[in-house]
Amino acid sequence: MSAPENTFKTALKRGDKLYGCWAGFADPYPTEVLATAGFDWLTLDAEHAPNDLRTLMAQLQVLEGKPCQPVVRLPMGEPWLIKQVLDAGAQTLLIPMVDSADEARALVRAMRYPPHGIRGSGAALARASQFSAVPDYITTANDQMCLLVQIESRAAVAALDDILAVEGVDGIFIGPSDLANDMGYLGDSNAPEVRDTIKDVLARAAASDTAACILALDHETALTYRDWGAQIMAVGIDVLMLAQTARAVAQKWRDG
Repeated sequence: MSAPENTFKTALKRGDKLYGCWAGFADPYPTEVLATAGFDWLTLDAEHAPNDLRTLMAQLQVLEGKPCQPVVRLPMGEPWLIKQVLDAGAQTLLIPMVDSADEARALVRAMRYPPHGIRGSGAALARASQFSAVPDYITTANDQMCLLVQIESRAAVAALDDILAVEGVDGIFIGPSDLANDMGYLGDSNAPEVRDTIKDVLARAAASDTAACILALDHETALTYRDWGAQIMAVGIDVLMLAQTARAVAQKWRDG
């Protein structure tokens, strides 16, 4: 019995267009609700949302067996943290602020067992192996690991071709806001220079064997990014959906 197929990775490699949503409530209940919406994937965010190992694991549990696949974003690419979330059952990771091919290679190795990596062999007591019910987990897990690295700085853009060439990097994920900040346009990802850079990065990724990914909350901007080559797109954030809807309803009654 082998490690379960990472259907997100399979679809990515097939070239499918995949649309997802950010899950920022750090709780399994709203994440389970999101999984009924029809998104292809959800980002369980531990960088800017108050997730920890247990809340991530609980959300992985409610998503298991559902067509909506989890992508876990960690706050950093530390090998010990990667090891923990993989043992908890994550197969696809999104790592922020990757600025070089060497950093990307280190992340690939952290996600894999020797001889191809440094992942610690503790799967016997881990949820990932169904607590040893998957006897071939260690020998088959490497092939199901999927890594998305975030391109969020001028340094990352300069190193893009080298990052795209790293075996084991399945996708590059542009962070428009952080990229704009690093380029000197605080909070303005629509500045012409930033848009030109995003267009260039998406095109270069789309021309490679590595998927081009991005977040866009405005529908017209999302369509533009898709036209520029984005294959994997996040098109919503659950916290903002609730906040905007609640404010609109309250304002309607105040105006009425």
